[in-house]
Amino acid sequence: MNNEEIKRIIDSPPEYDESREDSYISMVRDFYSRKMLSTAILVWGFGIVFFAAAVYCGIQFLHADQTKSQIMYAALFICFVHGIGLMKIFAWQMLNKAGIRREIKRLELRIAELTGTLTCK
Repeated sequence: MNNEEIKRIIDSPPEYDESREDSYISMVRDFYSRKMLSTAILVWGFGIVFFAAAVYCGIQFLHADQTKSQIMYAALFICFVHGIGLMKIFAWQMLNKAGIRREIKRLELRIAELTGTLTCK
């Protein structure tokens, strides 16, 4: 195999396969799969706990008489709302981790395919 054939193979655009593209629906389906069940339970569990605590702190803030108590409940409310956001970010990162693994496998297959075409010629 000479250099021109190698450059032609490398420079040729790969075929775009839309079925391999990750969509939001496929990412949600992957998140609620059997493999990610423990992560989904963890995220939903902490999310519900943080939401309940934020609601409790919000209600206690409205019923508090002292400024010191209002500041405490307001700060706790903000912390629990941020905790909900952190659970969402954690779930999103777990989804991206699965997607990145899938892309790496696709790249490995593509490299093996290119290696096979280079060695056959």
